[in-house]
Amino acid sequence: MPETVSRGASTGTFATAARTPVTDTPACSGAAPSATARPHRFRGRIGVGLAGGFYPAAHRYQLYLSEGCQRSLRVSITLALLGLENSTATTVLTRPAETPDAFAALRRAYEATWHHYDGPLTAPALCDRWSGRVVSNHTPDILRDLADLAELADLRDGEGPCPPALRPPALAAEIDALRELLDRDVTPTAPPHARAATLTLLDHQLSVNTHALGDAITAADVDLWVALTHLGTDGGARSAYPHLDRYVRRLGRHPAFLGSGRTGR
Repeated sequence: MPETVSRGASTGTFATAARTPVTDTPACSGAAPSATARPHRFRGRIGVGLAGGFYPAAHRYQLYLSEGCQRSLRVSITLALLGLENSTATTVLTRPAETPDAFAALRRAYEATWHHYDGPLTAPALCDRWSGRVVSNHTPDILRDLADLAELADLRDGEGPCPPALRPPALAAEIDALRELLDRDVTPTAPPHARAATLTLLDHQLSVNTHALGDAITAADVDLWVALTHLGTDGGARSAYPHLDRYVRRLGRHPAFLGSGRTGR
């Protein structure tokens, strides 16, 4: 079955703050590249539109995630929020010596996708178990497809409760703009003045809303929570931002966030 790809411009509350484009960097690496290896970006999509691609089916896909990787943590939490843990297999990569079979399986998937592939094994990686190929190692696309297709019965295992709308069309541009802002300014290596300004903006936002973009949980909350919890001591005390601090603690008690500890460790 074919695939649908939809994209839109970023406008809204966070679009101005995220005015400077952020260059997309490789996903967290599960294995060191060779001296001459270069990472390859695979941009297959799961969908049911006219463009072709991989159609959704329960138990068809395998996700490789990397321990300690923020992008992997975003994917892990998203799977849990959408109730897709039982229909999408997940393997967490640690060190090659600790998970040799997982690295070997991921290597086979990369080689099946790119002849004589000699680049790094990057994760997150979404793989097709039917063909043995990598569908995508581009985290934003993986997150979009999971969120957009979670309601499809073909992707879910059984009936179960209706998943939350993590990427409602009306907020898609805002979600992308906030993610761009977080990737630029809410990191341990961001300039302190830029980080402080952005945290102040977010703290104000959460003084009037229970979640990042309103009163319902969306993909923006996954991005924001992961970014805030990975600031560490370099990010400054969250006590200076009381609304952010309460937000992090409250979401941390949610089963989807609470159960993501191993991936994000």
